[in-house]
Amino acid sequence: MCADTLVSGGASLRCAAGHAFDVARQGYVSLLTGKGTVHRSDTADMVAARNRVFDAGVYQPLVAAVATHCAGASAVLDAGCGPGQYLAAALEAAAPEAVGIGVDLSKFCARSAARRHPRAVAIVADLWSGLPVRDGAVDTVLSVFAPRNAAETARVLRPGGTWLIVTPRPGHLAEIVEPMHMLSVGDGKTERLAVELAADFDVVSADRLRVDRDLDEPTLVDVAAMGPAAFHRTRDELVAAAAATAAGTTVRAHLDVTITAARRR
Repeated sequence: MCADTLVSGGASLRCAAGHAFDVARQGYVSLLTGKGTVHRSDTADMVAARNRVFDAGVYQPLVAAVATHCAGASAVLDAGCGPGQYLAAALEAAAPEAVGIGVDLSKFCARSAARRHPRAVAIVADLWSGLPVRDGAVDTVLSVFAPRNAAETARVLRPGGTWLIVTPRPGHLAEIVEPMHMLSVGDGKTERLAVELAADFDVVSADRLRVDRDLDEPTLVDVAAMGPAAFHRTRDELVAAAAATAAGTTVRAHLDVTITAARRR
């Protein structure tokens, strides 16, 4: 990824060294270099499943909670933005002139995020190679179920800015994790987050959000298919698992997450 300042020039972004990054017709720009990355990114099918889950309102309580924390923001960076639902909601709650930047490793996520809000731009980039934003350029960073690069987040946030982090608790969707072949929440997440925040951030709040969700068979399939289970199971296998789990009715599961707001020192 180029680390120089990029200037818009027609259908591309260019730096003083002559590097050029074309803006795709879907509205996003990729800053990945030819070396690629070792990390897996969401596929088109995974993004389609996630969009159906969000359109069905399964995660609406969390979307609303994230938006509430972004009230009055002027520049929002969603690091690991997925299809862009959280960034779009954040911008609706932010200041009227606020701008948003969505960064994700998946071009399919970026395509979706670019269409979600008129004041959002979408960038394909590897979070571990650095965030493509100037020092102190944003006042809010979102990390929702996403990898966290604490050093880069501290760099791009203004002093006093907010890093909003959503992490799953052990009970998150626990009722369907095993039958739908999903990954369980590992131990030590709280401790790891505390270590990441220690150098540059003070925790302002850490609130639990736990809500019931009734999931029918198609939604069960999509909830599993939008995450890592899609790398290990075919859709037919997930359909069979959903049929065995719901048996023609619905299954009650819980969204169970912690929303941490941390202030940049």
